[in-house]
Parts: sequence; C-alpha cells; structure tokens
Amino acid sequence: MARPLIIGLTGNIATGKSTVLAYLRRRGAHIIDADQLSHRTLAPDGAAYAAAVERFGPSIVRDDGTIDRAALGRIVFADPQALRQLEQIIHPAVFELAQRELPEITAPVVVIEAIKLLESGRLRTLCDEVWVVAADAEVQLARLIRDRQMSEADARQRMAAQSPQSEKIRQADRVIYNNGTAEELFLQLDAIWAELMQQHRADADGSFQISRGQ
Repeated sequence: MARPLIIGLTGNIATGKSTVLAYLRRRGAHIIDADQLSHRTLAPDGAAYAAAVERFGPSIVRDDGTIDRAALGRIVFADPQALRQLEQIIHPAVFELAQRELPEITAPVVVIEAIKLLESGRLRTLCDEVWVVAADAEVQLARLIRDRQMSEADARQRMAAQSPQSEKIRQADRVIYNNGTAEELFLQLDAIWAELMQQHRADADGSFQISRGQ
C-alpha cells in the first residue's frame, strides 16, 4: 500500500485549526482528530478511563458512568500540575489509537490534528511535516469571548494553560497566520496547498516522496 504524506496540524486555542482542518478535509485529506481519540480513551471502556478516575476522583464521573468532561476541565485548567497529569494519562493512549489507524488509510494525505501535538512527543514522530495555525493573543481572546461565550477571565485562563505559541512556531515546518477573515485564510491555504503539491512528488509506487530541503 502506498505511504501517505502525514501532516501534523496544531496551534493554540481559537487560532482557527477547525477551519483549516475543514479546508484540508475538502481537499481529500484523511483526518485523525486527537481530541476525538481522547474522548475514546476516556470512555468507560477506554484505555485512560480507570487512571483518570483514580487520579481525579468520582466527582468527574456522571451517574451513567461516563466522564463529565466539563467537570474534569474545571479541575485541570485551574491547576497546571493536574493538566500535566491528565496529559500523561491520555497522550500514550491517543498515540496508540492513531498509530493503529494509519495502516488502514488509503488517502494520499493524512492530517493528525492535535492541540498538544508537539508537547505529546510520540505523536509528533508520526508526522512528515508540522503545520502550526497562529493568531495574535488579542484575536484569540476576542474569538473565545464572541464565539464560545466565555468570560474574559475564563478565556484568559484557557489561553494561559497552553504552551507558548512562539515555541510552536519555532518547531513548525509551516505557519498559517490567521488574524484576518476566512477569505484571507483560504487564499493563504490555497497557496500553501499548491506549494505542497509541487514540493511533494509521487514516487513510482504512488506514495509521497518527502522533500526535506526547505
């Protein structure tokens, strides 16, 4: 089976990752959503469920046995150490699910979308390229308040809980700046996609040959 090009897509909250992801899906990319995988790991039969309940207690469990993600979020976003502990529980399980899915994919391009792609370590190793979606802090704040109906305090807390955007940009192969309109973003993505198709030519077996010189 031909090997796909694997793009890791990341960026901090309210930078526009979902919009970029939708664009890539329309281009025919197969999407692996790490947040969806994390939901699976925290399901009652998931690999991270027991450890999460043991660490954070019965207050995060609903009457039906499922994890109350809002309750869990209130704990971890108010305590950086608790957030790190949750990530240590979830990230290995997410990696295993993603690694298991890859051999079954027939699309020529795969996108692994994960807000903690670079911090998780192992998930990054699956990717040929890392794309970072970035936005100015005041733009992120305004989007969280407007689009997610967060209070300013809650929005700032969520932003502060994430690793510095500058560090993500430093590790990126491509940076997608999204401070403007959707139309401006799509024009930028059109140019990046066209460049990608020129830079990554197909081998004789139909898989992508990765050009490392950038």
